Amino acid sequence: MSRSLIEIARLTVDLTPRPIESSWIIEGKPEASWCILSQSTDGLATTMVWHCTGGKFDWFYDFDETVLILDGSIVLESDGMPPQRYVAGDVIFFKDGAHAKWHVEGHVKKLAFCRKTSPVWFGLALRVFLKLRKMFLPASQRQPAGLMAG
Repeated sequence: MSRSLIEIARLTVDLTPRPIESSWIIEGKPEASWCILSQSTDGLATTMVWHCTGGKFDWFYDFDETVLILDGSIVLESDGMPPQRYVAGDVIFFKDGAHAKWHVEGHVKKLAFCRKTSPVWFGLALRVFLKLRKMFLPASQRQPAGLMAG
């Protein structure tokens, strides 16, 4: 199966409901929706547009997420971090294992890049493998890791 190596998406997309875990909601009735714009071949990285109406809720991260606020505003709070307001143009990075209290003021729309982390040893082994492949296999015979010859 052939996949294009370059994918194009627009930020003006139709969003589908993506409810927030009800036990995480602290105040209000925030309604979230999203659209996946792209996903890596291995499924470990995803880019999406996410929108949410006003409310307060907890969010627990089981992946790395980089966020660009496109519209609206939020106030974030976390252990060891006082409440801070973020608006359009602000970029926030949440590490795997982070917890934050979100207070969406009216609404927020964000572009998010999410990446599931791998164990450190796996990343090291992959880098060693790629380095050895580069050293011992001529460029004309190399095929990107993870692709099978058809």
